[in-house]
Amino acid sequence: MNFTVGGQPAYAYTADHAIDPARPTVVFVHGAGLDHSWFGLQSRYFGYHGRNVLALDLPGHGRSPGAPIPSIGGMADWISAVLKELKLDKASLVGHSMGSLAALECAVRHPARVERIALIGSAYPMKVGEAYLEAARRNEPAALDMSTIWGHAPGVPLGGNPNPGMWMYGDTLARLRRLAPGVLHADLKACNDYTFAGSVHCPTLFILGSRDVMTPPRNAQALIEKIPQAKTVVIEGSGHSLMAEAPDQTLDALIDFLT
Repeated sequence: MNFTVGGQPAYAYTADHAIDPARPTVVFVHGAGLDHSWFGLQSRYFGYHGRNVLALDLPGHGRSPGAPIPSIGGMADWISAVLKELKLDKASLVGHSMGSLAALECAVRHPARVERIALIGSAYPMKVGEAYLEAARRNEPAALDMSTIWGHAPGVPLGGNPNPGMWMYGDTLARLRRLAPGVLHADLKACNDYTFAGSVHCPTLFILGSRDVMTPPRNAQALIEKIPQAKTVVIEGSGHSLMAEAPDQTLDALIDFLT
């Protein structure tokens, strides 16, 4: 679906269903350098099971043109503006990596619009190594390699993709290579600079991969302890790309949480 936010064009996957304000809504927010397609299985499921689905392309990503939003707070405000533009009073937010911070901050800044949040592959603080940041700033291919290799469990190159006919490394690289220069660096810097300074009181779920080397489960613990009654699901054997590496387990956790 193509729409406008603040006069600027944007895109969201809706599972080919019209948005109905009377139905509950699930918003999916992708990670650094990625797009709406990262949630292919999960967004399609909820779209065909009675929910409005908005798998967003943040500005500068996927089919949403324009410059990337340079801060997590700006992304949170943009998500709220999307809901207002589409006349949706509130939604559940599902965010991956950078998107998890945006969902978290949206719950802090706009609590009346957020029913619950699911944070996938999350950590706080989400610091980014200097070599990674610098490679992204220079638009070097090494930055794409770091995103791809560190973004999957170490065993991924040795095993099959649970999605038939797909190559996990190649799938990720294809998305990253579509980015305009500077977008990946802006995303990584936004993660690196983010400060969580509020409070969250809506139901919260963490979905973490036991083999995640980008955001290991231990790095989410301090944030989990800041959110009252937060629940955690750790998926054994999965790395950072949980929606691709463990699509069914990730979907099952979301179904249990959202329904």
